[in-house]
Amino acid sequence: MIVTSAVRHAAAGSAALLFVLPVPAAVASPAPTVPSVSSAVGEPAPPVRRHVDPARLDRSGVQVQPLAGAPRLPSASALSWVVADASTGEVLAARNAHRKLPPASTLKALFALTALPHHDPSERHTVADSELTGIGAGSSLVGIKEGYTYKVSDLWNGVFLSSGNDAVHVLAAMNGGWDSMARKMQEKARSLGANDTHVVSPDGYDAPGQVSSAYDLAVFGRAGLQDPAFVRYCSTRYADFPAGSWSYGIANTNRLLTGENGVDRYPGLIGIKNGYTSNAGNTLVSAAKRGDRTLVVSVMNPQEGGGYAVYEEARSLLDWGFDAAERVQPVGSLLPERPKAEADARAVAAGAEAGTAPAGDAGTKDAPAKGAPSQGAPARNAPASAPSAKEAPAQDASAPGDPAQGAPARTAPAGGDPGEAAAATAPDASAGLPLGLIGAACAAALALWGWRRRSGTGDSGQE
Repeated sequence: MIVTSAVRHAAAGSAALLFVLPVPAAVASPAPTVPSVSSAVGEPAPPVRRHVDPARLDRSGVQVQPLAGAPRLPSASALSWVVADASTGEVLAARNAHRKLPPASTLKALFALTALPHHDPSERHTVADSELTGIGAGSSLVGIKEGYTYKVSDLWNGVFLSSGNDAVHVLAAMNGGWDSMARKMQEKARSLGANDTHVVSPDGYDAPGQVSSAYDLAVFGRAGLQDPAFVRYCSTRYADFPAGSWSYGIANTNRLLTGENGVDRYPGLIGIKNGYTSNAGNTLVSAAKRGDRTLVVSVMNPQEGGGYAVYEEARSLLDWGFDAAERVQPVGSLLPERPKAEADARAVAAGAEAGTAPAGDAGTKDAPAKGAPSQGAPARNAPASAPSAKEAPAQDASAPGDPAQGAPARTAPAGGDPGEAAAATAPDASAGLPLGLIGAACAAALALWGWRRRSGTGDSGQE
């Protein structure tokens, strides 16, 4: 009975205090925040690529969209050319980008992308006579001999520096044979989104039906920059080539790289590959770095200026690209377009990482997503650059509610009733009354009950 009476007094005292004391007003909670992938803990999100119209590069003629202050495009006589940012894959300007033309030895860039990963540079190979058959008349050669043993790195120096078709034949034989290599190169081109290229002769020698485009050559050049071995070979100016017990020097035939025959070296040039045949004319795919920016330029068959015009036109396009990079709207991308279903899946995954579902059609190819080399991933054109391959969205982004970001804010369901939104964002009413205040009221009520009992005014009961 004593306990029951005490509880009754405590309840009464608490009730009185609750009526007398003001309840703290609910403070409006701040607007709910939605964490973004770019602000999450982990690797930075890839750069968002600007919207481009992929069909624009299908048009003939020069394609460029200058903004305020953009420099004028230089005059170039090449039948086809492309200037692109190697990091984002954005095409800054182009002329007849998808025109199908003979590529000459620039096709060796695709050959390297296909065969380079399959043999260690220090691996040694003894050349058989059968591996040197079928080399086209008038081909450029590095001087490989039957029965001699070469390191794989020597063979690749022969490919990149001397544009040696004999080195290509030997490496092709080491990778399944001539016809097999042509098929593999074709598959590699398609996997990179290079749909203009048709491979017949892996060394780039003129063959019926063998074509590529300035767009595809730029794609091959950009992809090669992702491979340190590719970059090392294509940027080598001089090397010693073995010849049994002795060796001889070979020089890169890319004049922009070596600065020979009256062509000045281009500052920051990385490579990549030059070519010439009577059918293709002069062709070149090159890359150069200035500051934090790397550009890829491809030039096919200049119609004026002689045999070295391809280098001077590439030089002028590189200069223009570095000056105009922030002052033009891209006209295309070197990254292959993703199917919409894949883009939607990437957007949903990105939304899950950010703790929010994508709104509307956020998964279209123009939304940020990844190889990528970038792409990228560069995820490869108007879409946001998801590395790809090699270009994927940041993988270590903290999930909502992660201690690094604090507790997630409660948000109203999208498209819901306004009343539900208010309920979702307003604090609980009980949260406005601290538990300490209730405890103090109970303590005061118990003290009052004890005083009354001692004075004889309390309830009678048996102890």
